Amino acid sequence: MDKKIILIVEDDKDIAAGLSVRLRANGYATVCATDAGSGIDAALTEHPDLILLDLGLPDDNGFVMMRRMEAMAPLWSIPVIVMSGRSPQVYKDPALIAGAKGYLEKPIENDQLLAAVRKAVPS
Repeated sequence: MDKKIILIVEDDKDIAAGLSVRLRANGYATVCATDAGSGIDAALTEHPDLILLDLGLPDDNGFVMMRRMEAMAPLWSIPVIVMSGRSPQVYKDPALIAGAKGYLEKPIENDQLLAAVRKAVPS
């Protein structure tokens, strides 16, 4: 069975590395991007099974990236889980309405991460 590929779009390199280590330890392959533009490029070349998307990115925010993905046939069906350190009372519902399959609050607990990933990308 091929490993599921998870694209992590996160501008904080420490957070991205921590997520990558945890996911790889649980049998997933990971690819990282630090902004929306490189995230779109990585999604087009790597064909991930899931995208973990930070809302606060240096070029465009996560909402803009999701809208851009919706307009691109190869990307519109890739599930997205939004990650944010911002207030879930303000950002969770808009993220889900925008098409996210889940919302993870930073700092992300390992059990929450794995449960959300398994729900979005069943093996």
